[in-house]
Amino acid sequence: MKNQYFGTDGIRGKVGYTPITPEFILKLGWAAGKVLASYGSNNIIIGHDTRISGYMLESVLEAGLAAAGISASLTGPMPTPAIAYLTRKFSTAGIVISASHNQFYDNGIKLFSSEGTKLPNTVEKSIEAQLKSNLICVASENLGQASRIIDAKGQYIEFCKSTFPVNLNLNGLKVVVDCANGATYHIAPSVLRELGAKVVTIGCNPNGININKECGTTDIRKLQSIVLAEHANIGIAYDGDGDRIIMVDHLGYQVDGDKIIYIVARDKMRQGKLTGGVVGTQMSNIGLEYSLKQLGIPFVRTNVGERYVLETMQANNWCIGAENSGHVILLDHTTTSDGIIAGLQVLSAIVSQNIPLHDLCNDIKLFPQKLVNVRFIGNTNQLDSVQVIQAYKKVERTLANRGRVLLRKSGTENIIRVLVEGYDEAQVKYLAYYLADTIEKCY
Repeated sequence: MKNQYFGTDGIRGKVGYTPITPEFILKLGWAAGKVLASYGSNNIIIGHDTRISGYMLESVLEAGLAAAGISASLTGPMPTPAIAYLTRKFSTAGIVISASHNQFYDNGIKLFSSEGTKLPNTVEKSIEAQLKSNLICVASENLGQASRIIDAKGQYIEFCKSTFPVNLNLNGLKVVVDCANGATYHIAPSVLRELGAKVVTIGCNPNGININKECGTTDIRKLQSIVLAEHANIGIAYDGDGDRIIMVDHLGYQVDGDKIIYIVARDKMRQGKLTGGVVGTQMSNIGLEYSLKQLGIPFVRTNVGERYVLETMQANNWCIGAENSGHVILLDHTTTSDGIIAGLQVLSAIVSQNIPLHDLCNDIKLFPQKLVNVRFIGNTNQLDSVQVIQAYKKVERTLANRGRVLLRKSGTENIIRVLVEGYDEAQVKYLAYYLADTIEKCY
């Protein structure tokens, strides 16, 4: 049965509206504390991104945990993958307050196990069941306490640097970094500078409401222009919580998650370090699949969502998985998608082979692809309407065996994603907007 609150990436919504209200988050902290205590976590790490609501939600979450008798270790603004790392280091559960790539008025809750992985569905169901109980505070002598982790930022910076080959450096590279005014603003530039790069920063002045605003992975136009203006070797964009990455080559061309994972997989194969194959999703470009096949690297698709990619990777005992949106999971380095670490592996390939990013992408040919997001209100599923089903079948017939179409509801936003892919770019765009218009007319 589907969870009431937990989606594909935790709990997410607009601040001030259920479930992202102080009252609900207070009880969520209590419920999560009661459940996680049964798994041995009596202290929970809490981090958040740079949204203005993060500090408010941190306070009530901390209070809820304390009422359950659970202590909290606070990090302040930190990337989601940094909390995953710290949970492993300190062998305790973790909570991230973030809505990832969404705008500032949204926020959310992501929970991590002491192994640095998102909580399994069974544990999320247990927390939802606990939410139905009355909140009962423990006795005063058993209340949880709050403390701060000393130099959490520095610990994570050193961990990121440790994933870069010790015999290499970034001396001579000029890198433009767009931190989306999010959680990587005080970390990613330091990692790159300490490895030797000359760094130009944008999106590193968070004010609580400018996170992901015309910057970061969802809008790379400013990054592209500055890469060209600065004559930089490379541009790197992260999203608000640092678990996504999109790159830009020296000519200003976008390098998305599909190209990034291709570069990483091929480089590992070159070094004899590739274990198994690559996991993608339904959104992964056909060109990635074909290009990996030419290298003899197995490729499988799974449902959209990091948890599904990770589950398939673990089932196959493979180390590489990604979504084309920029979530890149490298299990030989960490346990979750990590934009900083993924970028370092691409930079390693550039430096070790002395080949520009643009040229590293030459052997992967992506098919023309158009993604259109259609917003909706309420719970009505327009995808079940006769008009949409007929339009979908018409597009499939038009593409024949020279493309594909995918319609899906987002697990994190009130959006229906329309993806069309094929050989003819003009046709792909026309068909994508045709489907989007059909969906909009069904409201």
